[in-house]
This record gives sequence, structure tokens and C-alpha cells, in this order.
Amino acid sequence: MPWHETSPMEQRLEFVREFETGLFTMTELAAQYGICRKTGYKWLERYDADGALGLHDRSRRPRASPHATDPELLAMLMRLRQRHPRWGAKKLLVVAARSAPKAAWPCPSTVAAHLKARGLITARRRRRPRVVVPSTRGLMTRANEVWTTDFKGEFLTGDHRYCYPFTLRDGFSRFILRCDALTAHTLAVTRPRFERAFAEYGLPDRIRSDNGPPFGGPGLGRLSALAVWWIRLGIVPERIAPGHPEQNGSHEQFHAVLKAATARPPAATAAAQQRRFTRFCAEYNHERPHEALDQAVPATRYQPSPRPLPRRLPLLEYPGHAEIRRVDQNGYISWRQPLFVSAALAGQDIAFEEVDDGIWTVHFATLALARYDERHRTLHPITSQVTTGRSASCAGSAPDPRNEERR
Repeated sequence: MPWHETSPMEQRLEFVREFETGLFTMTELAAQYGICRKTGYKWLERYDADGALGLHDRSRRPRASPHATDPELLAMLMRLRQRHPRWGAKKLLVVAARSAPKAAWPCPSTVAAHLKARGLITARRRRRPRVVVPSTRGLMTRANEVWTTDFKGEFLTGDHRYCYPFTLRDGFSRFILRCDALTAHTLAVTRPRFERAFAEYGLPDRIRSDNGPPFGGPGLGRLSALAVWWIRLGIVPERIAPGHPEQNGSHEQFHAVLKAATARPPAATAAAQQRRFTRFCAEYNHERPHEALDQAVPATRYQPSPRPLPRRLPLLEYPGHAEIRRVDQNGYISWRQPLFVSAALAGQDIAFEEVDDGIWTVHFATLALARYDERHRTLHPITSQVTTGRSASCAGSAPDPRNEERR
């Protein structure tokens, strides 16, 4: 004979029916069903009020919780999310707390759960980890120590014209110095943007970029005309390893945020695209919290450089024992024979410093470009590095007037 199984609902209903017969007292029935008299009266009251439905289990959730998030605070966070659909829970909390710093704001995980419940968070596709080439670049410890620059990939605006977004940031504070919708990525259109940045914010110590034009070139030291101008201003070009943009990862991540906020979809015209960039920069610098800055905004961590843009380029100086040669317009010098150096150095003076019998180091300003073997008449490039002040400088007293070059 199979076992007869009953559910709690059926037992409660049977309890009520037996009590209604009048044959048993509450004390007897409670002892028979293994419950207390109070519980028995509870089920009778529920049955009288709602019939058999009243005997179902009810939610034990408290009607009020002292730890529940204030609905008004949640509504404020949701409105803020609608204005900034790409901001996460941490940024939303930081900005919302500015208007009500004493409110009992929930933790980021609670906000994220509410965003997910409302369909405001979509899962991201996981990407395969890339092989990372370790960078030898040091940590940035102050503003204007390193500026980072790049061109975000070009795209067509609504009028079918190409836009080349040029970006320039301070690496330490993440402050956006320039974000321009350019029509090309040539020296002619890029250098004026650097001039404006230098005039407004002063000169940095180094500028980090990739190796493509107009930042890098194919000659000695991978110099370009733009890099030569930086060096004359006392700025060291700093290059990442070819094919490894992750060595300038902060700037690359910034580009992803810029594209998502301003170019999906692109604006109707280049002028409209520039207006988007301008609004984005104002928000990024002065409103948007940055996690790498402990949720501070970049404007609070940046101050202009104490090195102003000079009215004229500083003069090149080399030690008296060095052999000075001027590079012609085709990138050649005369050294026992015509010797090609770099077209980017056209019109500049370079120095040959003998370091061994028939072995010379070729310098441009503070940069060691190559070793020249006089016996074999060959140039051996040196990985670009700053030399000591003994070899060259970009300023000093009693320079050769021929080295002066106006901006």
C-alpha cells in the first residue's frame, strides 16, 4: 500500500474542518497536529477571513526595512543615469552626493543591481587577453611631466567628409588639453593645435605618442618635423613600442569613451562634431569623476606648466670639441662625402662627437641619433635617448647666431 502524502495546505484545511465539527477542543487538536494553540487560532482566523486561500503560506518579508534605499535617492540616481547613460554606479554616486552629501546613499553594488533590474546595464562581450609588451616608461608623478597625444581613427560625418579627431591630454591628471575635429593628420594642421596648447598651458617635459605621422618618421631617431620642433622647445619625444598601443593604454581607453559619447552616430557636419567634442571635454574635465583619480575630476588635479612657450626657438649649443654640420633640404650633410641623416632635420645643425678612434656619436640637441664609423662610412642608429648636458643643449650664452631660428 503506497504512503499517503499530504501537503501543509491540506493538513491546515483538515485541522479547520475537524475543529468545526465541535468534537474536539483547541487544546486536543493542537496536540494532535503538533502545533501550539496560538497557531491553531491563527489558521482559524485566516480561514474565516479568506476561506481556503487564507491557509496558503504568506511572504515573511518585513513591511518596512530600516536598511532599504530611499526611493527618492534611487529616483535621483536613475534621472542622473538617463542624462549620462554611459556612467557606472560609482560615478553616479559621486556626482549625486555633491547635491546631498549627508544623505544615506546606497553602496555601488546596490545601485548596479537597480540599474540592471531596470535594463539600464547590458553585459559586455569578453575579449581575449592581448599579449602585453612591458613598458619602460616611469610613473607620472605630477602635471605636465608627460602629455599623451594621438589621432582617434578617422570616420565620415553626415556630409560625407572625413573627420580626424586629434586629442592631447595631460597624463598625470587626465585633463584634456585639445580635442579637435581635423580634416587631415598632417603637420600643417597638427602643429597649430600644439602651438595653441603650448600658449595656453605651457610646455611639458615629454610628449608620448605612437610612431605614425606626424609624430614619428622613418629616419634616424624616428624623427619627424614635429618631433624636431618639440626638441628645439626642450620637450622630449617619448615613443611607445611599434604595434603596442597598450603602452599608452590610458589614452586609448579615453578614445573609447570619446567615440562612444560623441561619434555614435557621427554628427551631420565637422562643425557639429567639433561642438560635440567641446561639450564632451567640458564634462570630462569638470564634471565626470575619474576612478584613477579617486573619483576626483581632472580639473582638480591639473595646473598649467611654469614653462611658457618662448617667442623664439631656443638656440642650439654643442660643446666646442664637436664637429658641427648643417643638414641640407634633402636631409644630407657633408662629412668626407655626402651622408644622408634625416629629411626631418633639414635646416638644423647636428654635432659629431668623437668617442673612439674613427667612431663618432651623432647628436641633435639632447638626442643621440647614431654612431658613425668613419672607416666604413656607415651610420648605426641608436635607440632615441636623452644625452647628458655635456653633449648638447637648447639654450645658453654666446651661441652661434647661425643656429637661431624663428618660430
